[in-house]
Amino acid sequence: MMPNRPSYPSDMTDEQWEVLCPLIPPAKHGGRPRQTDMRDVLDAIFYLLRTGCQWDALPRTYPPRSTVHDYYSAWRKDGTLESIHDTLRENVRRKAGRDPQPTAAIIDSQSSKTTEKGGSCAATTQARR
Repeated sequence: MMPNRPSYPSDMTDEQWEVLCPLIPPAKHGGRPRQTDMRDVLDAIFYLLRTGCQWDALPRTYPPRSTVHDYYSAWRKDGTLESIHDTLRENVRRKAGRDPQPTAAIIDSQSSKTTEKGGSCAATTQARR
């Protein structure tokens, strides 16, 4: 964590960081060594998610927004964010005494596409004739 940075409710605890730290990809070989604290990057992403603020409104106490956005984009593409999400979901389910992997899903019927009047397509076609 950046020295003298104020803490925010979205910041990870040391225990949470220990769980997520191994999921962060190592720095790429060659080039300059990584100088950005990955914990600060994750805390910034969690801040954005929790507050719903715009990238431009990210507090200056976090790494630069361009840096945070670059890591966010790369991690979205390479599956790191999905791994973090899966790990957190499994941990929450274990603590609740549930199977780490969900066994059922719910589909919201309001989100499913259908014909305007409902019913089957064949019935709708015959009604128009």
